[in-house]
Amino acid sequence: MDPIYNGMPAADLGAEGWHKPWSGGNGGNCIEAMKLADGRVAVRQSADPDGPALIYTTNEIAAFIQGAKSGQADFLLT
Repeated sequence: MDPIYNGMPAADLGAEGWHKPWSGGNGGNCIEAMKLADGRVAVRQSADPDGPALIYTTNEIAAFIQGAKSGQADFLLT
């Protein structure tokens, strides 16, 4: 079984390597991301660093970023 799984406690991935690429002036409520050794990406809520981590493949992250850049996620803002 893979020791890294979707929904695992983010703290189990360690404290180092988390980045806030999407931080803004929103009072510290940010999404943090970490690139894992196998290329997958872990995402957590910065306000709850011990909470669950969502684990995405590189293809899933690429599809999300490309979709967001092209405006496909704009509906989330209205």
